[in-house]
Amino acid sequence: MPADPLHSAGTPQRSTTSQPPSGSGASAIEVRRSTRRRRTVSAYREGDRTIVLIPARMSKAEEQRWVSVMLDKLAAQESKRVLGDAELSERAARLSELYFEGRARPSSVRWVTNQNTRWGSCTPSEGSIRLSHRLQGMPEYVVDYVLVHELAHLLVPGHGPRFWRLLDAYPRTERARGYLEGVVAADRLRHQPAPDGENRRHVP
Repeated sequence: MPADPLHSAGTPQRSTTSQPPSGSGASAIEVRRSTRRRRTVSAYREGDRTIVLIPARMSKAEEQRWVSVMLDKLAAQESKRVLGDAELSERAARLSELYFEGRARPSSVRWVTNQNTRWGSCTPSEGSIRLSHRLQGMPEYVVDYVLVHELAHLLVPGHGPRFWRLLDAYPRTERARGYLEGVVAADRLRHQPAPDGENRRHVP
């Protein structure tokens, strides 16, 4: 995968991998320290990982601060690259060719803003696929999973064994489902009322 524009060359001295903060958009963060770097910090996506390159002399506290800064920068960049409906349709067609030999042929694929309890929906009789706008800005493999899921419904309407066998063709099914489950869990925690007697504090 081509490096993000924020990335520049450097010889890695040490790598550490950690789980990202909630909502960062990646399943793992890898920090690579380089003796060739003096001041610059850069980051890029590599599959479903985020690689952050920092100077070797940087302290742990500085590392944590810069990881947070670079994750925010990457998220801001990715939010500007939201696929339009036409691009979404083209992506669905490519995924159908890749995983279903082109047999799943939707009549329309579009974003909608009225799906707040599900990530995608499909009407097999019409051949239409709708994706929730909440997916916009999430990692590509997650959006692809939802597209593949709905494409599979054009071939098998229900969620029986045949449907899940079709979905097994997509190699990141379990990872994408885990990501979406994490998003749902984090959202529930944010809206969970504090226990009685506990000080309630608003965090801006």
